[in-house]
Amino acid sequence: MKNLIAPHGSDSLNPLFIEDSSQRDDLLNSSKDMPQLLLNSAAAANVVMLGAGYFTPLSGFMNKKNAISVANDMLTTEGLFWPVPIINLTKDSKNIKIGDEIALLDPNIKGNPVIAIQQVSAIESLNDGEITAMADKIFGTTDKNHPGVANFLSLGGTLIAGDIKVLNHSYFPNEFPGTFATAPEIREMLIQAGWSKTVAFQTRNPMHRAHEELCKMALERLDADGVLIHMTLGKLKEGDIPGDIRNSAIAKMVEVYFPKNTVIISGFGFDMLYAGPREALLHAVFRQNCGCSHLIVGRDHAGVGDYYGSFEAQEVFELDIVKNSLKLEIFSADHTAFSKKLNKVVMMRDAKDHSKDDFVLLSGTKVREMLSNGQELPPEFARKEVAEILMGYYQSL
Repeated sequence: MKNLIAPHGSDSLNPLFIEDSSQRDDLLNSSKDMPQLLLNSAAAANVVMLGAGYFTPLSGFMNKKNAISVANDMLTTEGLFWPVPIINLTKDSKNIKIGDEIALLDPNIKGNPVIAIQQVSAIESLNDGEITAMADKIFGTTDKNHPGVANFLSLGGTLIAGDIKVLNHSYFPNEFPGTFATAPEIREMLIQAGWSKTVAFQTRNPMHRAHEELCKMALERLDADGVLIHMTLGKLKEGDIPGDIRNSAIAKMVEVYFPKNTVIISGFGFDMLYAGPREALLHAVFRQNCGCSHLIVGRDHAGVGDYYGSFEAQEVFELDIVKNSLKLEIFSADHTAFSKKLNKVVMMRDAKDHSKDDFVLLSGTKVREMLSNGQELPPEFARKEVAEILMGYYQSL
């Protein structure tokens, strides 16, 4: 069988979760005597991704020099390509000293249990100007109406760097059993399926007809073995459909409308950044770590509002630094629409003989608006079985 694509920057995955249960118990016991730090949700999400091997080959939280280098140039000080700083920013560093082992507390579980142990290698201040400059590089804007910028600017001005040992995957395994998976687990799924060419599809919403057809187009045009539908399970923005509803809707669509054994549905524990092109690159890095050879990058991938150009997230993959660093390739998707002529979803660039009136434009935002207003979704937008699940959720609100 052909080998899977190699992880990013490493010959093997580097999950920071401590597999040995007795070692985890020892660390948990010793954490009672350590200084404690309650993480914000962004830092906790980074811990989960580091623990699950998605952020291979990183070994913990970046220091200030590394964070600024990554924000400015997408390179660590050691020359590793990385698109977004992976940092532990806080407002509260009292009682913590360089050289300490500290217990990192999970903000997303009642009682704030210990999620990881950090070996503190640096405690550094970032002034408002430095934080704003970093936000500008990551998000391409400093507008506080951008949800990612607003969140980033609220995290605090003290950066705590150092390697971590992860003790659990937070609430994700319990809340999303059978869906949440680590990078090693996904690689094992691909091996068991016999896939070597796998297309990843990133989603934070239920999949409407356009998404379904995009996955099928990528499968066919790339002659791929299968599609990994990989869902964001972490914090979303207000108005997004909850993970369990999205999960049910996607599972039903796959069951009814995809050929058997061509789709694996899984999810990862990370908060959406809404960082457009930079986040698309991060998605590519951790899909390569999952063993995927391709990532579907569509219109306004990981964007929000009008902050990014429609295809900016595709264009960033043309940069030399990206081409020279990533083994994974992208499948670029154009605007998709339902063709009245062909009675199916098409990429608009492929339908040369169509006029504007021959298309029904599809959008996740439009779907959510209609559902919120109690309107039935037309078949051009969503499969009947999927629409029923989504309508049931909105009617329960």
